[in-house]
Amino acid sequence: MKESRRRKQALLGTTLALVVTFAASAAAFAKSDQKEPIVVGSILDATGPINIYGKPMIDSTKLAIDHINASGGVLGRKLKLVLYDGQSTNEKYTQFASQLALKDKAVVIMGGITSASREAMRPVINRTKTLYFYNEQYEGGVCDKYVFATGVVPSQQLLALIPWAIKRYGKKIYVPAADYNYGHISADWVKVYAKQFGGRVVASDFIPLDVSEFGSTINKIQDLKPDFILSLLVGGNHIAFYRQFYAAGLGKEIKIVSPTFGLGNEQVVLAPSEQKDLVVAYPYYQELETPANKAFKALWYKRYGKKYPYITDSAATVWTGWHLWAEAVKKAGKTDRDAVIKALESRITFNAPSGTVKLNGGSHHLTQNVSIAATNGKGGFRIISTAKAVPPAYENKVCDLIKNPNLHKQFTP
Repeated sequence: MKESRRRKQALLGTTLALVVTFAASAAAFAKSDQKEPIVVGSILDATGPINIYGKPMIDSTKLAIDHINASGGVLGRKLKLVLYDGQSTNEKYTQFASQLALKDKAVVIMGGITSASREAMRPVINRTKTLYFYNEQYEGGVCDKYVFATGVVPSQQLLALIPWAIKRYGKKIYVPAADYNYGHISADWVKVYAKQFGGRVVASDFIPLDVSEFGSTINKIQDLKPDFILSLLVGGNHIAFYRQFYAAGLGKEIKIVSPTFGLGNEQVVLAPSEQKDLVVAYPYYQELETPANKAFKALWYKRYGKKYPYITDSAATVWTGWHLWAEAVKKAGKTDRDAVIKALESRITFNAPSGTVKLNGGSHHLTQNVSIAATNGKGGFRIISTAKAVPPAYENKVCDLIKNPNLHKQFTP
């Protein structure tokens, strides 16, 4: 009887020990699992002709990841960045988007610079159902459940520039544009807004990205005598247009406004005489005197030095994209795609370097400040005026992904 009792007690003790050991192991496993990094992905151009935009965006990506990690990470876990070089080729964007989604298991992908690179990735994003942020100024209209666009769009940017220029320079507009979807769709928007404000486009000239000789374009401008140029040119080769335009003496007669100039630090590359009084419109400028921008620049200069050429709007937009995603994950309490999308669609806000931004749940685009500015001849810009909290009016009108979550299209004018 006593022996039987002792055996039972020993068995009970062994069982309790196993339970305690299992519980401890489970707790240790859970704890270690929580410490596993969250894999996130980025594809931007470190090489090729589009790297004039890509380099500051890559710098901003690294800074944003380090800043989030230094602040405790997300949900107590560090972010592990997997960064690929798109090499300014759409084929690489498609390849690396698939690799990030399927092999690297990234919970979010951020990247793409040209609209062509974005559209090269979007079928992969939709097929793999991967959360994707496009952090760049673009022609607008993308309406896609898995896509969040943090860049400024025509209903914010061109709608600021065009009436401003018509009022000051005149009604006749000449449009040189990059020959791909960004240039063509944006040129259509120029026609829409020009007509709305009493102007007209006298000609549009679509120029391939590898062209750097603009003699025929300069001749057309001289023949047509527009009141101003609205430049939709993109990429390193197209910097030559400004140089040749001013060399021909046209800068004294005809002004240039642009929604793309400066994103590649053209204002740093060109001499002051090759960009005099050129007017742009963006949410972010290095010159903005906001507390958030001062803090952002302090981090930037600590990492990259005060001699950094210029912090572009694209770089600031990348910073905003990563922090919006991090805030949404914290709100969702997990990295699950659908939960994060729901958090993003709850009109989440962020105090960005450009000012407070608000994500519109239905359109997946930002309401944000937009400032008109002119080149200052010192590698930067002089801010002329700022419009606060400008909504993405067209996107909000045509796209409601809360009501119609299965949309995967791009609306155009």
